[in-house]
Amino acid sequence: MISHSGEQPPTGSAIDRLQNARQGILDELSKVIVGQQEVIDELLICLFSRGHCLLEGVPGLAKTLMISTLAKTLNLFFSRIQFTPDLMPADITGTEVIEEQQGTGALQRRFMEGPLFANVILADEINRTPPKTQAALLEAMQERQVTVGRQRHPLGDPFFVLATQNPIEQEGTYPLPEAQQDRFMFKVQVDYPSFQDEFEVARRTTSRGQPQVNPVLSGADILELQDLVRSVPVADHVIRYALALVRHTRVGTEGIPEFVSNQVGWGAGPRAVQFLVLGGKSRALLQGRVHVTIEDIQKLARSVLRHRMVVTFAAQSDGITTDDVIQRLLNETPTTENELTQDARFKKIFAS
Repeated sequence: MISHSGEQPPTGSAIDRLQNARQGILDELSKVIVGQQEVIDELLICLFSRGHCLLEGVPGLAKTLMISTLAKTLNLFFSRIQFTPDLMPADITGTEVIEEQQGTGALQRRFMEGPLFANVILADEINRTPPKTQAALLEAMQERQVTVGRQRHPLGDPFFVLATQNPIEQEGTYPLPEAQQDRFMFKVQVDYPSFQDEFEVARRTTSRGQPQVNPVLSGADILELQDLVRSVPVADHVIRYALALVRHTRVGTEGIPEFVSNQVGWGAGPRAVQFLVLGGKSRALLQGRVHVTIEDIQKLARSVLRHRMVVTFAAQSDGITTDDVIQRLLNETPTTENELTQDARFKKIFAS
């Protein structure tokens, strides 16, 4: 079978390499992190899809520890940036300095790289820094470069940003605008651990000894696996399903259900479709398949869509969240090709 791009789909040996890489990373993470399997899987999907990830959760859920431990499993240059209200763009991008050449005494400009010049970036508490510093990070995420003065400085590859934010403290924070959150492939909610997992956390973290985490993948390995993900074929009806979910969120589009018009302020853009399909490819390979299924799209819908939609004030007052809207969309969107293309609602949506 040939993919739509004309590329040969991944072979069994290629799939085995990706699954072995995943298992190796999980084995190393399990030395430090207890539970959070779904969160870790989504981080890996994001990594192999060449995306960036935003993690949100209350303090103490090991978000920072999870990211820093993941970085240790990758033989890459890791940089942690603790975002604070006084952090300036130059503090993360770098700055130009004037220095004197030895011997000649001539003055010259030299660019001193900031902490963004790494392969894996932990942007800790990104909502605690002013918008202009957030914007500097977001330029790096989207363009994979930083601009200082009139000079553009390309960043290395791979380049993976993992940002965290605390949803419960509002004083002294600068929430990321929705348009800037759109740069993140996933927004992952980190929940409280189960009783058994929390028991194990208490047992491990109050004992002596520090586990040694070993690197599993090199930069060249990651780039090769990222290319492998993009060669996975996707059937047209799976793409149509992803389009149906995303276009269903757009208020004012003919054919959308009444509850969307009442509960959603504005919906997701085209980048949501791209990330649903790309994430589906990565998940399929990690599951040992060479084709994307409807289930892959459904499993990633919340992480892709929750930060690309805004519910109305009235919906918020009733306790309705974007996750609630997404779940209802999943329940009401047909999964088979015939039902999807013959449904009168979706005929209008696809024609608009």
